[in-house]
Amino acid sequence: MGEENKQFRRSRSNRVIAGVCGGLGEFFGLNPIWFRFAFLFALLPGGIPGIGAYILFWLIVPKE
Repeated sequence: MGEENKQFRRSRSNRVIAGVCGGLGEFFGLNPIWFRFAFLFALLPGGIPGIGAYILFWLIVPKE
């Protein structure tokens, strides 16, 4: 019923590097620290999965 049209955007206010995790947190209604931990965890097996996904989001997702 009162569902708003949310779009995934990189956050300008809740950012450490590019606002990707802040934007994910705002979109899903979670604390961005969980997404930061997820990207950090994805860095452990060699770096490429975490860095690659983060850079992909950085390039594709527009700022708010």
